[in-house]
Order: sequence, then C-alpha cells, then structure tokens
Amino acid sequence: MRLTCPRDELAQRLALAARAASSKTTIPILGQVLLRAEDGGVELAATDMELSLRVPLTGATVEEAGAVVLPRLAADLVRSMSDAPVTIEHRLNEGQVQLTGGGSSFSLNCLQAQDFPELPPDAGEGVRIPAERFQLTAERVVRAASRDETRPVLTGVLVRIGPDGLVMAATDSYRLAVRQTELQTDPPLTETREAVVPARALAEVARMVAQTKAGEVELVLGESQAVARVGGVRLTTRLIDGQFPDYRQLVPDRFEHEVAFDRGELLGVLTRIGVLAQRTAPIRLRFDQGEVTVATVSDQLGEGREALPVPFAGETLEIGFNADFLREGVESIEGDEVRLGLISPLRPGLLRGAGEEYRYLLMPIRLTA
Repeated sequence: MRLTCPRDELAQRLALAARAASSKTTIPILGQVLLRAEDGGVELAATDMELSLRVPLTGATVEEAGAVVLPRLAADLVRSMSDAPVTIEHRLNEGQVQLTGGGSSFSLNCLQAQDFPELPPDAGEGVRIPAERFQLTAERVVRAASRDETRPVLTGVLVRIGPDGLVMAATDSYRLAVRQTELQTDPPLTETREAVVPARALAEVARMVAQTKAGEVELVLGESQAVARVGGVRLTTRLIDGQFPDYRQLVPDRFEHEVAFDRGELLGVLTRIGVLAQRTAPIRLRFDQGEVTVATVSDQLGEGREALPVPFAGETLEIGFNADFLREGVESIEGDEVRLGLISPLRPGLLRGAGEEYRYLLMPIRLTA
C-alpha cells in the first residue's frame, strides 16, 4: 500500500478516528487505527467494540491499494511534521509502516489489517437534523448523564425522535436535563422512535459537528445500535439496554415560587462563590424579600457570600445545591434570563430559560445550621 495526503488533513482525520480507539484495553489492536486504501477511496477507522468511527480521507492520492493498522501516535507524528504532503507506505505482511514528508522519515511498528475486528455494517436511512440544533441539544444534556457504571442506563441519554421533534434527556439521579427541539422533515414524521444512547457517543457527534462544520446530522436509531453520519464521517455505537426513568413524572407540575435572574449576573456570582465551595460544601441560596444571598462555607478555605436583587416575595426560604451542578445548569440556559422554580428546601428546583425548550431539574442538599 502507498498513498500521499496533505499533512493537515491526514493529521486531523487520524486524530478524529483515534477518538474511537480504546485507551484501556488488553487487546493492542483496539487502541490503533485501520487505514484502508482502495480505488474507490481511503478510509480511517477505529473501534473499542462499543463505539466505532469511519472517517474518509478525501485528499489522498492512492498509488497502490492496500490496508494497514497504524499506531495511535501516528496522528501526533504527522502533526509535528513540516507542512508538506505525507506519504504512507506499507508492504504486505511486513511489521513496519513508513511515513515520510517534509524532510522527515519515520518507520513505525504496525499490525496487520486482517487482524482488525470487523466493523459494524452500515444502517439504513435516518432522520436528518440541522447540525446546529443537534449540537446545541446534545451539549446541554450529556453533562447530566451519570459516570457511575454500576447503573449503565443512567450513563446514557434517552433520545426520542418523532412528531414532537427531537428530545434528549439525561439524569445521574441528582439532576435531570431535558431539551426538546422542533424538527421540520419532509415528509413529516408520523412515528416515534426512542433509544438510550451512550452519552459519550452523543458528545462525540457534537464534537464532529464542530470539527467538520457539517450542515446536518443524519441519525439512525436501530434495534441494537445507533448510527450518526456527519460530513462523511460515520459513528456507530451500541445502545444501552434498560428502562430509562420517565423524566416527565420527575418534573413537578407547579412551584410555590418562580424567581427570575439575569443569567450573566447569576453565573458570575456562582462562579465567584463556587471557588470556595468544596464537594461537601454546598452553595446556599437564601431568599428574602427582594433579594437572594448566595453563600458557601468551607472548613478548609473559609466562607463567601454575595447578594443579588430578585423579585422574591414571601417567607424566607433557604435551599442548598451542589455548586458545580447548579453552575452547569445556569450555563446551559439559553438567553439572558434564568427562571428558578422552587417548592421547599427539600424539593428539587427547576431551571428554565424564557422558553420551555430546556429544563434542568436539580435535587437539593439538606442544609445544616
């Protein structure tokens, strides 16, 4: 096999494909990238057996067809080379691959393409979603997914596509993020399909949108896998089995108080006070007539407080939240206004913007005197 490709494209595409390679595996080939050059085109691929990426290398010129498994560090090497076309050459059944260009020459140990695991087959046609809407929805929801592998279903995001548009929901039991996005498809969708997709996969698709500047995401929700196509790149991921919590039953129907904040002002206060907040030191919100005091106390670092004017009326209410979770919720709100719905110090609070597209439900932390 022998091909030549512009350095920047090769480095970028190698790095993108390598995101699907496993960094924690006892099977070396799962941590590397398959390069396959054929007359019909060149493709890079990687998989950790849960998620796979297939990335076209459109700027390459193939002089001799073939395939080889490149070590993951190939992307870093190519990026470090001078700005000149890079040639990759591998002879059948040899254990080394040569990278040359711009006065540099590397001979790297490599594995054979026939030993690379079989990649998932392609799926059928999916639903086409404007890339900006998909990215906005995914980025604001995946952060609420759990990282605790003991409850696999909570490490995923419920994705539902149907007549009511695209809905994503994620929860780690301490917070819940839900975003609904209208879709205009031709023909209009008449059936609803939903699945629990690993949060990591959706985060990768959102990253692909940013990198490729693609205009749309084509999403296929199958029986056991989901496929996302973005700018010629194809991501395939296994779906998560299990019953996702009914998020609609978790959000209270009404609140005793709904307090409006200037988003930028509130975010600034939470960022400053949050510097002192530790894992065991919650952010305290004390609501009095016409104002809220944001405070925290840390045994190791000290304490801080700052007051904000807010349209609050009624008896004093004090509630505590995890500092990071509260700040991330406010960051995810779109627009200049944040509304916080409250019932009592022991009931969850709901963050929303001016509209209802995004909702962020946050469990409180019981405060001690």
